[in-house]
Amino acid sequence: MTNWHHKSATTLLDAMAHGEVSSAELVSYFQERYARTNPGVNAIVATNFEKAHALAAEADTARARGESWGPLHGLPMTIKDALEVAGMPAVGGAPMWANHRPTRHADAVQRIVDAGAIIFGKTNVPFLSGDLQTYNDVYGTTNNPWDLNCGPGGSSGGAAAALAAGLTPLELGSDIGGSIRTPAHLCGVFGHKPTYGIVPKRGHLPGPPGALSESDLSVVGPLGLSAKDLDLLLGIVAGPNPAGAKAWRFALPTPRATSPKGLRVAVWLNDPFCEIDEDTINLITHAARDLQAAGADVNFDARPEMSLEEMTEAYLTLLHSVVTQGMPEKVRDKWRTLLGTAAPDDLSHEVLQARGGLLSHSDWLVWHEKREQIRAKWADFFQSYDVVLAPTLVRPAFPHDHTPNWSQRTLTVNGKERHYMDVLIWAGPAVLSYLPASVAPVGLSRDGLPIGVQIIGPYLEDRTTIAVAGMLEELNGGFRAPPGF
Repeated sequence: MTNWHHKSATTLLDAMAHGEVSSAELVSYFQERYARTNPGVNAIVATNFEKAHALAAEADTARARGESWGPLHGLPMTIKDALEVAGMPAVGGAPMWANHRPTRHADAVQRIVDAGAIIFGKTNVPFLSGDLQTYNDVYGTTNNPWDLNCGPGGSSGGAAAALAAGLTPLELGSDIGGSIRTPAHLCGVFGHKPTYGIVPKRGHLPGPPGALSESDLSVVGPLGLSAKDLDLLLGIVAGPNPAGAKAWRFALPTPRATSPKGLRVAVWLNDPFCEIDEDTINLITHAARDLQAAGADVNFDARPEMSLEEMTEAYLTLLHSVVTQGMPEKVRDKWRTLLGTAAPDDLSHEVLQARGGLLSHSDWLVWHEKREQIRAKWADFFQSYDVVLAPTLVRPAFPHDHTPNWSQRTLTVNGKERHYMDVLIWAGPAVLSYLPASVAPVGLSRDGLPIGVQIIGPYLEDRTTIAVAGMLEELNGGFRAPPGF
């Protein structure tokens, strides 16, 4: 029997189109795989195989009649639990929503269903999708298939772990603090944070169920086992929100390059503001050299005209103004006390959280203008360069640490203890500036853990960063399965 797990979505779709496997057979295959493999990983936390089997039978009958449901015809897949799927749990890691069963799909999920996909499961997230680890009081802890003692990242940790464990061929996640890119990096899969605003977010938790407004910074985007999978799913979910679709037409630009020859690459690795794990630096450097050997113009010294420190201050201030909404007054009082004694130039994580959490709308407008100035500098930079290769995170996968107070958590990088919230620093530039960023695996650390490179590109030029992910996939071999999976 063919092993259909760890086959890319595009491979499975081609196999169905050529009669090598049916949708019904794939649903049965992934159901058996789920029963056997998921318990040790806890990536998929809710299923509806009964409906999936019924839809798969309909998909196969339609195919036999020569009908097409769309580009995902009959493909079984899972969806991050932060996104609503009608009739399935949508808990978002929050006990207060443990019984939430939406009656309609999130907008992006509706586009996936309309394209012919069959959703058989939901994947785990942290509480309110608010951590770079994936655990909650409803569904428990998700483990990294590469090392079960480590986390898969968050908040799309269940999504990335399910892909790496061969439990699903395609996923839809979300990202405001690296929540697509970090799990992709830690689990050795592909992920794409789209340009802000090109994928509708209605039906994402948080906000609360029924919310119609979309927050600043946050995006919805694909995770997969190949760059082609990212491109395929992005092309399905991207577009104006339903109200805007009455007048707007949407078309992403074609990639600036489809091969390394002539590609202009800046490499941003060594930055005094945020030291990076040596294995990460070595593997990204090697990936850049591979592009260079294949004809790319690679510059290891080019930088946009703003510092990582400057961007981090703006990013974390605006980020905390979003993610701290609804905090109780006693927490806000603690922030006021902290800011009463903090120096103006104090950029510690605790102070930045307090400043963002207490940000008035008038002050937010000041930071928004700073953001727009930074975005303009990025636009100037991308006149000379097509993409930037950068770290996704300061290190590979790290052990589970569920200490409630993040200020008491630490990460070890090159033998030194670092503040846990440093996990956010390299996620920030693309989020702050609304830029697209893809992650592609580029190898394993000396401890055998996957490392991915972050590929940041110009505003609205998502297909360029995905194309470069595809180039690196071809040069480096792309996804590899974790031992034992």
